Amino acid sequence: MTGDRLATRFAACKAQGRAALITFVTAGDPDVASTPAILDALVAGGTDIVELGMPFTDPMADGPAIELANLRSLGSGTKTKDIFAIAAAFRARHPDTPLVLMGYANPMLARGSEWFADQCKAAGVDGVICVDIPPEEDSEIGPALRASDVHLVRLATPTTDAARLPTVLNGASGFLYYVSVAGITGKQQAAQTSIELAVKKLKTATDLPVAVGFGVRGPEQAAAIGRIADAVVVGSAIVDIVGSHGDAAAPFVQEFVATLSDALHIRETAA
Repeated sequence: MTGDRLATRFAACKAQGRAALITFVTAGDPDVASTPAILDALVAGGTDIVELGMPFTDPMADGPAIELANLRSLGSGTKTKDIFAIAAAFRARHPDTPLVLMGYANPMLARGSEWFADQCKAAGVDGVICVDIPPEEDSEIGPALRASDVHLVRLATPTTDAARLPTVLNGASGFLYYVSVAGITGKQQAAQTSIELAVKKLKTATDLPVAVGFGVRGPEQAAAIGRIADAVVVGSAIVDIVGSHGDAAAPFVQEFVATLSDALHIRETAA
């Protein structure tokens, strides 16, 4: 894959001796007009990779914070075409910051996987995480994304055993997202020791960067995970800020993200 922003960013973070910071917000939350400023705030705060959530009526993997964000977004009228417009405008403003769409199969496949992949490529989207298409059903979306040079980021969980992991990794690219809790996004937190064991196991099976998410709420936890993983994903804590401040959320988002970024850079300074 030529001009691979994800690979370039992970390599840069590794060279700096630190984990990458991946942050998540929902497209169209609180509305389409407010989303660009919130995305810019993520980058200004020190985000390395942006995950943009595609709102869906049945976000089965998500807890209350992101579920409410989905409802706010859909309630304000967000459409799939708006998400790609947001993505394309982000790419124009931030040519080097990787952008990953995260969501569910229904909005991605409603017009066919080729259409979706073409839209991703045209908008400058670097990768896609589809929560509810298992790797056994890769043919639903994988070939179209790969043909468009868009990474298909796969999920591993605490219940992904050694027998199934090769299936998860087959066709995966960009990075591997380790879901650190067996449950929904939000306030649940996995024990650090269990995360360390899981990341060590995953790293023996793949050369892909391993990102850890679900339940990461603040700088101290991000720093602890950043010492063992290649990336730390923070979502619900940021979405909560958007929920509290609405269309005035951007400066509050930037301030919080900066605390996460600073925590990860401490490792770089100490190295």
